[in-house]
Amino acid sequence: ATTSSSSSSSRKKRQRILPNSQPPPTKNWYSIYTLVQELRSDKSAPVDTDGSHALPERHLGDDVYRYQVLIALMLSSQTKDAVVGETMRALQKHGLTPQNIQNTPHEKLNQLLNKVGFHNNKTKYIKEATSILLSTYNADIPPTADEMMKLPGVGPKMAYIIESVAFNTTTGIGVDTHMHRMFNQLKWVNNAKTPEQTREQLEGWLPRDYWAEVNVLWVGFGQETQQQKEKALRKAFACSRPVEALGLYKKVGMDIKKEAKRFGLEEEVTRVMCGG
Repeated sequence: ATTSSSSSSSRKKRQRILPNSQPPPTKNWYSIYTLVQELRSDKSAPVDTDGSHALPERHLGDDVYRYQVLIALMLSSQTKDAVVGETMRALQKHGLTPQNIQNTPHEKLNQLLNKVGFHNNKTKYIKEATSILLSTYNADIPPTADEMMKLPGVGPKMAYIIESVAFNTTTGIGVDTHMHRMFNQLKWVNNAKTPEQTREQLEGWLPRDYWAEVNVLWVGFGQETQQQKEKALRKAFACSRPVEALGLYKKVGMDIKKEAKRFGLEEEVTRVMCGG
């Protein structure tokens, strides 16, 4: 009986949610989504200036641009965007091309990466991946997310974002920890335990038209509501739906009362909540 129940449970685990096969989890998802689009329309979050779409150099040709998108994403795990930005600019000054990174001694590359999280591992992965690109892909990057995931240090989140930014093709959604946390809080996913589970559930219902933008849009929203709370509050006051915006902030974990007091914005919160 134990064997049978465990095999039945593993069969359950293997049932993948197919893209766009599910109904939306909440009736008001579109209202929330468009509110976040409005709150993020100024593009002033850290991801907007130091995300993988903003950092790579275009003047060195398309293949180098794509390589730099890959490197920016490889640097990004467990590392704030501002640090990724600083490190990418240092690498670009050094010469961020596959040939130059291949010729850069391991110790020198590790020194250039020393501010990013897990820089020892990332140095090793970047060296290994660069060698594969030079020998197998003619110094370009793999053309699909599935092939990118075979590179050392590249997981699904990175691969789907690289594919979208580098090739303007979106076959999956890159889900980071901000998105994983918020989509659980908003009940857009059902008790997802990992970013991968969140990705699969989100792809199950979110219309494909939104897949390319959802990462930068919501990562930036998460950054602002976590790290730039005064700015986020002021944007809520100024938007077309301030009461809904404050309600949304509360749902994703912001203590409105505490933060309003901290930044001297209590009167504005009261005015908004009283419909003034």
